[in-house]
Amino acid sequence: MHKVINCFKEDNPVIQKKLKEVTLDEGLHIAKDLLNVLAKRKDGIGLAANQIGIDAAVAVVNVREPIILINPEIISKNTEIPYYEGCLSFPGKGYHTKRYETVEVTSENVEGSMIFSGVDSSENDKELRTLEVVCVQHEIDHLNGMRILDREVDTTIRVSKKIGRNELCPCGSGKKYKKCCIYK
Repeated sequence: MHKVINCFKEDNPVIQKKLKEVTLDEGLHIAKDLLNVLAKRKDGIGLAANQIGIDAAVAVVNVREPIILINPEIISKNTEIPYYEGCLSFPGKGYHTKRYETVEVTSENVEGSMIFSGVDSSENDKELRTLEVVCVQHEIDHLNGMRILDREVDTTIRVSKKIGRNELCPCGSGKKYKKCCIYK
């Protein structure tokens, strides 16, 4: 049985590599292994082949129902949203990212394309659908050699420094701010 490689503690030579395309049969076999790993762990909702050390463009997502992605490609995306997400390969740490609320994806095991979207009228369903669309993007990133660390965005709010009452006034008078013309 395969295990998820903890990239904080172990080397994973394929985690930052664009993975090779596979046949449908190979992909289904690998997807079965990935779903088994997820079921055994019980702490994840998606897994890509490179997270267990396999160089194959295969991933699974299991939010609302199991989804298999074989050689997937995002062909369209709409409405960027902020999201806070984690990763089984980088356990115990979350990252602020930007994802898309709706994506259209092709996959070897599906005729045509699949649309994943967080847009829905029901609030409970919207949260699950948003989680699913983010997870799909996250796993496809893995297949393209991109880690969650590479998607992290800075969410720090910066404000300009306030002048303290005992600091020199910026007007150039040389007086302390509390005794200057600006403070009065």
